[in-house]
Amino acid sequence: MANRREFLKGASLLTLGALFTNCTNANAAPKGGGPLGLQTYSLGPELTANGLAEGMKRVKESGYSYIELAGYRDGNIGQTPMAEYKKIANDAGIEIVSSHLNPPVRDYSKDNFEQIKDFWKKATEDHKAIGVQYMVQPGLPNCNSAEDAQFVGEVFNAAGEITKQAGIQFGYHNHNFEFNRLLPGGTEAISFANRNYRPAEGQPMPKTTEEIFIESTDPSKVIFELDVYWTVMGGQDPVEWINKYANRIQMLHIKDRLILGDSGMMNFPKIFNAFYSHNHKYFFVEIEDTRSGIQFDRIKASADFLNSSGLVKK
Repeated sequence: MANRREFLKGASLLTLGALFTNCTNANAAPKGGGPLGLQTYSLGPELTANGLAEGMKRVKESGYSYIELAGYRDGNIGQTPMAEYKKIANDAGIEIVSSHLNPPVRDYSKDNFEQIKDFWKKATEDHKAIGVQYMVQPGLPNCNSAEDAQFVGEVFNAAGEITKQAGIQFGYHNHNFEFNRLLPGGTEAISFANRNYRPAEGQPMPKTTEEIFIESTDPSKVIFELDVYWTVMGGQDPVEWINKYANRIQMLHIKDRLILGDSGMMNFPKIFNAFYSHNHKYFFVEIEDTRSGIQFDRIKASADFLNSSGLVKK
């Protein structure tokens, strides 16, 4: 999850984000009060500060009924064996739907292709044992050219084939750097923050890393989980992406600068309307800045925002 550390770098793009999302009441969202998902990364050390069982109880009391894990390592989530983690979550009335995890390398090559596949084989066995439906990679491998990103797509396809054999869907989660543009034969990505870039006369605009990932992966093996906040921080409109790649973007991370709805810059009604219009279901609230000491307050306030605004379908 290396790109999470770039959170503060995105702050300079808040004004740009508002261009895409400055009408928070547009397109009235579906009324309801359906189940809410939480990415457990949001809670940081608070989740287990008084024991995992107490943490899961508080997640449920905060308004969430399903979760996406973070912190997988060799059969454990954090320090807790996965079977024990599942029992504690289920005892609290929480379903484990998805999990975030990364291979131990960021430079992908033919030399370490088998090493990466071995990681996914072991991880898939561990996640199948607890009934997870999705395994999602949230860390961007190093990509400096279009060819780099296409090779990453090959690796994703291999991972997706491994998880598919176990009845689990493989996915990829973006941050902002996936909206860098990559040149064929390039040596360095063109930053999403470079608003003045123009290709040479007669040349097309280079594709973003995210576009190349989508286009170079098999839809039956790889889906995408769009982080709507990081999409805005990358200078993009999440609604356009949800609609353009409706069959590929099947889950969302719902996020704001901190508490959902506080910044006024995220057009959650349009985002939810687009998402639901394509018959998708799972989304996960996520909050950055995980060492504040008030993360439970933040996830509760975010759940209250979603429920009171009627954004979530039953």
